[in-house]
Amino acid sequence: MIEIATSSTTTTLVVAGDLDLAERDQFPEVTARVVGLRRQLLVIDMCRVTFMDSTGAAFLISLADAGRRRGGATVLRGAADRDLFVLEICGALELFRIDADHRCEIEADAQQGSPTGTPAPV
Repeated sequence: MIEIATSSTTTTLVVAGDLDLAERDQFPEVTARVVGLRRQLLVIDMCRVTFMDSTGAAFLISLADAGRRRGGATVLRGAADRDLFVLEICGALELFRIDADHRCEIEADAQQGSPTGTPAPV
């Protein structure tokens, strides 16, 4: 699932679940909506991504590339090391700014000893 939120300067994508071949049918529509918004900053929240393959990486790369061509920037927030590794293997990690300070709600729950470990609604 991919949700889109906007402010006057930022588009935020919140991705939950798998970002892979099985989800590729929604990528063109999401890309068109994000590019059409023409915001300078794209933040991709990956806190709830459970798996990403090269198809998902290609989707993220296309979003970052479109923003870069307009002079914008793309930030990855909450990306797991495994997801960063996929982007690095694709040779595209330099297209993204990595928000290393962000702590996902899921991580915060785990650190606080939440018995359910369930994420808070977005």
